[in-house]
Amino acid sequence: MNPQAPATPPAPDASDAPDILDTAPEGMVEAAAEQAALAIESIDAVARIYGSPMTEVPQDLYIPPDALEVFLDAFEGPLDLLLYLIRKANINILDIPMAPLTVQYLEYVEAMRTTNLELAADYLVMAAMLIEIKSRMLLPRAKTEDSDEVEDPRAELVRRLIEYEQMKRAAFALDELPQADRDFHWAEVWAEKSEALRYPDVNPEDLKRAWQVILRQAKLTKAHTIRREELSVREHMGIILRELRDRGGFVEFTHLFDTTQGVSVLVVHFLAMLELAREKLIALSQTEAFQPIYVRLSDGQSSSEVVEQSVE
Repeated sequence: MNPQAPATPPAPDASDAPDILDTAPEGMVEAAAEQAALAIESIDAVARIYGSPMTEVPQDLYIPPDALEVFLDAFEGPLDLLLYLIRKANINILDIPMAPLTVQYLEYVEAMRTTNLELAADYLVMAAMLIEIKSRMLLPRAKTEDSDEVEDPRAELVRRLIEYEQMKRAAFALDELPQADRDFHWAEVWAEKSEALRYPDVNPEDLKRAWQVILRQAKLTKAHTIRREELSVREHMGIILRELRDRGGFVEFTHLFDTTQGVSVLVVHFLAMLELAREKLIALSQTEAFQPIYVRLSDGQSSSEVVEQSVE
């Protein structure tokens, strides 16, 4: 025997449900009705005056001055406000008409007072400065001490406005650059630390370049050992005597020196010759002044005996 499915309960009749408008409080119903009416009117409204929507513009429409509110919170200071007024009136910043600019500035300051906005002291200082410049423009201008040019009372104000505009443009250019957490966000990826060491592949060209680097470093750090040459006066005495013996025992003084051997060898060779002359193994002679000097073996001794004595 198959079990029967449970019977579906009958759907409640819509007529049995309580009416929401009947159960809602009377105040809520009126408020909802007013909001619905305002929403319908706002769809077709072309403007709002004192918060009331208008579906069409009357022919004799008059908007009183106090219906227009100007909020100056966007200005960053008195220079920013002045620059706004100058650009709005399309005025040359190098030739500012002080009278209308001062009037407009004072009107804005007064508007700030009437709207109960907190008036910074900088705005009042700038207002006093504009009034002073306007007064000085009415007086005869004095010439500067360095030149015949007339001093312009607006020069300092123009300089400050130009510098402020340059800084404002630079700040705008910096603000246009991409900024983290505003134009983009840093992406972070968790990478597990790998314990296995991966060595890069090395080819013959890498070894060649490494070897060339080592050779260049070796050339830069190459050490040069300088050793002092050991020269013997007694040895050079024997050399001189052998030279005299081989050349017949009579030689010009300059022919006994080899200038290619260096200064140290020449000095030792000269000392050896002086030592031979002191020991009377050789004799030096000159016919007259500024004439060549000649060297000869001493009389009464053979060349072989002289050489043996010098060696001893």
